[in-house]
Amino acid sequence: MKKLLNKHSVFILTFPYVILFILFIVLPVAASVFLSFTQFNTIEFPKWIGLKNYMQLFTNDQIFMQKVLPNTIVYSLFVGIGGYILGFFLAWSLAQVTKRVRTILTVIIYSPSMTGGVLLTTVWGVIFNGDKSGYLNYALTKLNIIEQPIAWLQSDKYLLPIMILVALWSSMGVGFLAILSGILNVNTELYEAGYIDGIKNRFQEIIYITIPSSKPQMLFGAIMAIVNTFSSSGVGTALSGSNPTPNYAGQLIATHIEDYGFLRYEMGYAAAVSIIMILGIKLMSNGAQKLFGSSDE
Repeated sequence: MKKLLNKHSVFILTFPYVILFILFIVLPVAASVFLSFTQFNTIEFPKWIGLKNYMQLFTNDQIFMQKVLPNTIVYSLFVGIGGYILGFFLAWSLAQVTKRVRTILTVIIYSPSMTGGVLLTTVWGVIFNGDKSGYLNYALTKLNIIEQPIAWLQSDKYLLPIMILVALWSSMGVGFLAILSGILNVNTELYEAGYIDGIKNRFQEIIYITIPSSKPQMLFGAIMAIVNTFSSSGVGTALSGSNPTPNYAGQLIATHIEDYGFLRYEMGYAAAVSIIMILGIKLMSNGAQKLFGSSDE
């Protein structure tokens, strides 16, 4: 009788989650998979075209292959991997200071992750403004480094690096807090035992004790970094004020999806691009799982 009640209790407690998971995860992904094999303009009924969208993506879409994909790879390396390493370094550094100082610095570092596109255009737009009133142009002109103002946010050369800078500034979110929590909860006795067993410096301490002891938090932080990196779409468009970005200099996969889906209304093609992005996220997540997952799983 108790087992039956426990089963019913588990079902009742998980039922709302299962319903929400199906509505907001399973059904949208299934719809995207179906639409990726169709030609759909949001008005007419979807027309089945098989693999044509995927063939066009990898063989005829020069913008995707020459601009979007390279931009996304570079952006992912710096913002995803680089931001993750930076987040771990900041979390480890904060764990070495007193609680009061740590709390203040954590709030300062975490706050930018809660900002949206409005602050992007307000703060960073003023800094990188293309005329003489822009803070960066004004400073460089006063220092005689440049003679004429540079249109930073409309430049093929500078837009992507600026996007990376802004994204790193706002990348210390929930994943960063999880890593900090994991480091703070490592048993201090392990460090003492480690030095007895031959650990000689802080680097070995991090490699052999801190990271292995906080693997669940490290994994969560890695997954959040991967998802946030691949789903970033508003940075380039918010800074440049257009989609596509100038000469596709800051165009990412998510931005490419928005371009085709919500501006050109080619939903079938946009769905195909989104499936490629989902597969990329899945592949990277599997890599993170193998790196930080439990060895007995």
